[in-house]
Amino acid sequence: MSKACDVCGKGRISGNTVSHSNRHNKRVWGANIKKVKAVVNGSPKRISVCTRCLRSNKVERAI
Repeated sequence: MSKACDVCGKGRISGNTVSHSNRHNKRVWGANIKKVKAVVNGSPKRISVCTRCLRSNKVERAI
């Protein structure tokens, strides 16, 4: 499954977890990606879309 949105390109970002003693460890945050059936160029197709794009109606869902 794709880790990036096919509409906006949102994907994984990296950063640090910081403990109470201020120790830093690398970690990643993943985007909330869902596989949906959407209309692409007039035909239904399965694409990976983030929930922000789904909520803002940037994709037309296929039935």
